[in-house]
Amino acid sequence: MNVSNIEIRTIQPSDNGPLAEIIRSTLTEFGANHPGTVYYDSATDALCELFTKAKSSYFVAEADGQIVGGGGIFPTEGLPAETCELVKMYLLPQARGKGVGRLLMEQCLKQAEESGFRKIYIETMPELKLALKVYEKFGFEYLSAPMGNSGHFGCELWMLKKLY
Repeated sequence: MNVSNIEIRTIQPSDNGPLAEIIRSTLTEFGANHPGTVYYDSATDALCELFTKAKSSYFVAEADGQIVGGGGIFPTEGLPAETCELVKMYLLPQARGKGVGRLLMEQCLKQAEESGFRKIYIETMPELKLALKVYEKFGFEYLSAPMGNSGHFGCELWMLKKLY
């Protein structure tokens, strides 16, 4: 897979099933498929519908017509008005380490700024070591406690990035 073959586009209803499979298989792969995570979140099966909320966006990475991952931003309940959450950023194994995550992250950060957000927040888990390195590289800093009310009590790590 070559990053030049990757198309980043907005989510469509037909993407719900493949994206739910990518999210759940990735969490299973890393042993992070436990209660209080997106693995058990019913919204995982209806992402297109979830991302119709104002100031939310979800992007799909496609290679040669196959969905290889996705990620989005969401105005999570309880977050300050100028802060959104980076959510449901997952990639198939063959898409990792090829720049696909960077493309998705750049699109999410750009959209967050265009939507008027000044900060972007992440809830994640220590099992997702590769993702943590990516977040750190993009300038996310660790927090000592969660923000907002995502309902994902299974996430033990919280990070925040100032956009501008």
